[in-house]
Amino acid sequence: MKTVPRLTPLRRFDTCRLIPSRFADLEDSVLAPLAADDAVLRDLFDLDNATNDRLRGESGQLPGIGMDELVFGVPNFRIVNAAFTYARPEGSRFNDGERGAWYCAFAPETALAEVCFHKAVEYQEIGRFDDSVDYQSLLADFSATFHDLRGSAAWRDCLDPGSYVASQRLAAALLDAGSMGIVYPSVRHPGGTNLACFRPALVGNVRKGAAYRLTWAGSPIPQVEPI
Repeated sequence: MKTVPRLTPLRRFDTCRLIPSRFADLEDSVLAPLAADDAVLRDLFDLDNATNDRLRGESGQLPGIGMDELVFGVPNFRIVNAAFTYARPEGSRFNDGERGAWYCAFAPETALAEVCFHKAVEYQEIGRFDDSVDYQSLLADFSATFHDLRGSAAWRDCLDPGSYVASQRLAAALLDAGSMGIVYPSVRHPGGTNLACFRPALVGNVRKGAAYRLTWAGSPIPQVEPI
C-alpha cells in the first residue's frame, strides 16, 4: 500500500459486542449435556475437538491464527478466542475466512443496528421474517493504537454497504504489517463507531452487559426489548 490510514491512540471502555445468548455460557462442548457417562463424554469431546475451530485454534491447528496469539486463563477467554477462530467462510468487513476479529461498537445502539441489519439479510434470503433471538452484550475495554478510517474520504470504498472487497484487502495488508485493528464509522448506524480488533490480547476485561430479545414478525425491522 502506498498510503495507510492514520494511527489513533484509543482508550475506550465498555465497548459492546452482541452474541446469541445461547453461546454466552458455553464451556468446552455443546455436546456435553448429551453424555450419559464419562466414556461417552470422552468420545464426544474427541468428536468436538475434530470439528470445533476454537479448540483447533487453541491447539495450533488453524492456518489463520497461531496458538501463541490466543488468550487463556482470563474471564471469558473462550468467547474471545472464538471471535478469532470462527470466521465466516466469506469473511466480514475487515477479516477473511481464515481469521476472525473482535468486532464491537462504541455504543449498544450501534451494536444492535449492526445485528439487526445482518439478521434481516439472512431472513430476506429465505423470504421469511418470523423469529425471536436473545442476544447477550459483552463489554470490553481497549487501550491501544489502531488505524482509523474516520473523517477521511480516502477510505470510502472500505465502507461500501454492499461489498467487503476493498475493506478485506486493506485489512489483510494492515494485519500483515502488524496492525492492532481498525476504528471505523458504522455503515449500518449513522453516527456510530465500530472497532475491529485484530489481536486477542488487546480485548480487555470482557464481561456481560445487558441482554436483548429481537423479534421479527413479518418486517425486516425487529422489535427490540431488554430482558
